[in-house]
Amino acid sequence: MPVSIRLPTVLRPHVAGQATVSIDGATIGEVLSTLVQQNPGLSGQVIAEDGTLNKFVNIYINDDDVRYLQQLDTPVTDGDEVSILPAVAGGAG
Repeated sequence: MPVSIRLPTVLRPHVAGQATVSIDGATIGEVLSTLVQQNPGLSGQVIAEDGTLNKFVNIYINDDDVRYLQQLDTPVTDGDEVSILPAVAGGAG
């Protein structure tokens, strides 16, 4: 089941400059693992070394944050849109 993955500008050099890629998988974990296998430059940038989501990125499926769903076990279906967004840190300055 292919899903569309939208990548932020900062990650695009690791996927030949593409803004969107299609990846097959049944869960967000499978999709992201395949994405990293096909694009080794993304290693550690989406999935942390311990196998969890990198805390510096937010992953959304159709506008729902996977951290509040089933995280890497969140199911995906054909046509879903996955967005990878860099986490924004801020504070009073």
